[in-house]
Formats: sequence, structure tokens, C-alpha cells
Amino acid sequence: MKPSSLKKIKTELNHRSQNELLELCLRLGRFKKENKELLTYLLFEASNEEGYIQSVKNDIDEQFENINRKSYFFIRKSVRRILKNIKKFIRYSKKKETEVELLLYFCKKLKDFKPTIKKSVQLQNSYKRQLTLIRKIVSTLHEDLQYDYELEIQELENF
Repeated sequence: MKPSSLKKIKTELNHRSQNELLELCLRLGRFKKENKELLTYLLFEASNEEGYIQSVKNDIDEQFENINRKSYFFIRKSVRRILKNIKKFIRYSKKKETEVELLLYFCKKLKDFKPTIKKSVQLQNSYKRQLTLIRKIVSTLHEDLQYDYELEIQELENF
């Protein structure tokens, strides 16, 4: 089965009743965890972006605490998983400020991580890539925000 285009889906949804739309949303939420997470964000957390950012930061803290520190292989694998989750949460929000906040927090956690990431070239490259991405996103924001975030970026670059 080939999925329809978003335009087709949108026009079809316009023809449905409110009860049918409710049923469709509930069915969609049953099939994938990401669908349920997105619905949760849209319904409960989109109105309180600061609370959403804080809950994601708490999740990041928990994930960093649970990293297997026996070898750099496990550390790299865990860091990639954490970054993948962060990107997923950023996709839900679609706000550049949220993206910058979460990526900056990730970089801070990675910088302060013990054992140090200086012994792993892959972790250092991942860190630098995220800082480059943050810089690129910050350049599209308002000038006042750019200045504030630029100070944080410079602090992280002095690593």
C-alpha cells in the first residue's frame, strides 16, 4: 500500500466529523510510541515550552547517568542514542530556541562527562558537530538571543 500525499490527507480530514477525527487520532496513537509522544506534546506540553524543555533535560540527565562507562565503545553508543532521542524531541517542538537549548544542554553534559571525551576522537567530533549545528541555528535567531547563546557557545568551545 502506497501512502497518500499530505495534501490528499488534509483534504480528506476536512471532510470528516469531529468524532471521526478523534477516532483516527486515537488509532494513530496506538501503533507507534513516537505517535503517542507527539500527541502528548501537542495536547499537553506545546503550551508550556519551558516545562517541556525542562522535562527533556531531566530525561537527558537520567540517560547520562545510565551510560555504561566500561569502555569508550559503550559510551559512544550511548551518546549517539541520547542524541537521537534529543533530535526526536526537537522534531516535536519545531522551535529553534528549543533546539538550541537542548543541544547546548547536551554539549554541556558531554563536556562535563567523566571519563573525559578528550580520549575519544569520535566523541570529540560529535561534540564539535553539535556546536557547529548550534552556531548555524543561532545565526537565524533574533539578535538578542544570538548574543546570549553566543556567550554559551564560546564557553563550550573553550574545552
